[in-house]
Amino acid sequence: MPIVFEWKGCRFHFFSNEGHPREQIHIHVRKGPNRAKFWVNPTVSLVNNYGFASKELNEFKNKIEENKDLIKEKWYEHFNI
Repeated sequence: MPIVFEWKGCRFHFFSNEGHPREQIHIHVRKGPNRAKFWVNPTVSLVNNYGFASKELNEFKNKIEENKDLIKEKWYEHFNI
């Protein structure tokens, strides 16, 4: 499970086994039992949420936007694309 970055106690990561065929670029956010998933392309959008408040999700979306290039770079590097 490649961790792309951590912020405010949250881990932003993706999984090495992302389905077959592989899903589009996305990022998982986890803090304790709470978790969420965001698509990265073409725009950052929430896929699902388990336990985070709306305010937190908006902060995550903004942080993902700020780190979109890093997320893509790590994704391509990990999957040899």
